[in-house]
Amino acid sequence: MNAADRQIERWQDQFHTWGPYGLLAVGTLLAVTTSDLTGGLAPWCEAGGLIVAAVSLQVWHGPRRGRRTPSRRGTVYYALRWAIAFALTWLNPFFAFYAVTGYFDTDEVIPGTRRQRLGLFATSIMVAGSQSGGMPIRGTTQWAVFAGLLVANNALLFIGTHFAFQEEQRSRERAATIVELERTNAALQQALDENAALHAQLLVQAREAGVADERRRLAAEIHDTIAQGLTGIIAQLQVVTSSQDPAVVRTHLASAQSLARASLGEARRSVQNLGPAALEHDALPEALKKTVAEWGERHGVRAEFTVTGTAEPLHDEIEATLLRIAQEALSNAGRHSGAGRVGVTLSYMGDEVSVDVRDDGRGFDPLNVAPRSGTGGFGLDGMRARAERIAGSVAVEAEPGHGTAVSARVPLVRHG
Repeated sequence: MNAADRQIERWQDQFHTWGPYGLLAVGTLLAVTTSDLTGGLAPWCEAGGLIVAAVSLQVWHGPRRGRRTPSRRGTVYYALRWAIAFALTWLNPFFAFYAVTGYFDTDEVIPGTRRQRLGLFATSIMVAGSQSGGMPIRGTTQWAVFAGLLVANNALLFIGTHFAFQEEQRSRERAATIVELERTNAALQQALDENAALHAQLLVQAREAGVADERRRLAAEIHDTIAQGLTGIIAQLQVVTSSQDPAVVRTHLASAQSLARASLGEARRSVQNLGPAALEHDALPEALKKTVAEWGERHGVRAEFTVTGTAEPLHDEIEATLLRIAQEALSNAGRHSGAGRVGVTLSYMGDEVSVDVRDDGRGFDPLNVAPRSGTGGFGLDGMRARAERIAGSVAVEAEPGHGTAVSARVPLVRHG
């Protein structure tokens, strides 16, 4: 319950607690001051006794503290109050001010709709009698006026109670809607929490899968490059040890030296590729900017980098995946596209983040991609596999002679 509802509830408590006293006081004052016009207030002792009884009944009923629950005790209170009000109104019609209290709390003290309607009708009898000139009713004209006023009062009561019932029904529906919304919000929050937990689990699985992939890649590269280089070095040294010709020895030593340098370079490259060193000291935007600039200088190609949206710190696995995909896309462009211009865009899009690599090179037919060779990177399939491990995707648009565009989109998971 908000502050406004609590204030309304306090006002209702005050009205139901002090209203009967106030209306009884108004009726008494009017009855006394107009006793000459209404035929007197006799006998005084009866009126005084009834007033004391009315006050005592209100004290017995007690103050209202929140909406009352209809009960047998409430029915007894209503019946006694009606009897006292009827007797007072019989003595003087201005006591109908006290009688109208029966209109205000019928639904709070009398259980059952039929009994409540009977209580309202009984109260309307006193009000109509007062309005028609007071009781007892005498003469045909006064009876006709009384009957008409009784019908009018009950018609107004019917309309008022009908509107009140509709408003109460709407209030119940609003309350039910609020409860349902709270339940829906709780379920939505639970779903969001579960989704966050699933994202975290997915990232852990992606990290584990990435470690396994890197191990397989490193093993393949060692087998394809370093191991072959060492085999070649051994073969060259075997020739040196079995030859006495200085020229042949120098030639094979030079070859062994060259193979050793190449194998060392391959070893360094393989070790560096185990993890994105560019992210050790920089966030993803800075790391990508440096990567693009270095790639452009190395290949002599105009390379541009752009960031759209509001940059946010991302989960380590998200940044590493996007950087690896961008590096592979640039590597492919350097080896195959013959492009004169390359653009890389990092986009933050609310719940997603994407990296787009576009070039104006020779392009290719995506439906006719050559099988992966042992000397290349992990290719388009590898990029897709990286993205899919963190619930992302990689799309490629290419056409022979019209360049290539690689777009990687992954969920935006903030740094935990």
